[in-house]
Amino acid sequence: MRVVYPILIAILLVVVVGLAMNTFKVGLFSSEPSKIISNHDIVLEKIEELGKLELVKYKFRDVLEHKQEYDYWFDSKAILIISGEAVGCIDLTKIKDEDVFEAQDTVYVKLPEAELCYAKINHKETRIYNTSSYSMDNSKLIGDAFKAAEKQITRTALESNILEQAQQNGERLLKTLFEDLTDKKVVFTKRPELPDENIRLQ
Repeated sequence: MRVVYPILIAILLVVVVGLAMNTFKVGLFSSEPSKIISNHDIVLEKIEELGKLELVKYKFRDVLEHKQEYDYWFDSKAILIISGEAVGCIDLTKIKDEDVFEAQDTVYVKLPEAELCYAKINHKETRIYNTSSYSMDNSKLIGDAFKAAEKQITRTALESNILEQAQQNGERLLKTLFEDLTDKKVVFTKRPELPDENIRLQ
């Protein structure tokens, strides 16, 4: 028994030391930080009033091959699977007093023209499929590819009549709203002025 106890103690010491070394090794060589510290100094720079009514959203998927050619160096190329979107809207803050007229049982409203609120890349759903570059830093290559993708999203949205669709959706939505508020027929017009006998809606 006298011989067994020292052996058991030695085994326990080996196990404890092994566990301690393993814990120290994991903590020393782990890729995860032991502590994360973020210091913020945020300042409110600007407050803007928003009156843009978003009326239609187009979603796009694009396989982009962006290539940069050089005269005296190897070309660079990036292939990206782009996910993007564009939104058409009407800025209701642009409606002025003189844009609304009342004539008997009808209300005439001159709506602002629809506009493209934004066209952007959805970076969460966008993937960089492949890059081929002899530069150590691919950030410019990828950044230029993103800019080209956003321009294409804007161009495609406009060519796909997003503004016309936004205008139609806006008139349909606002017509119901205005008629419920005024209990009168609502007509949207692009004419800047109506005959003098019409009375401006106050």
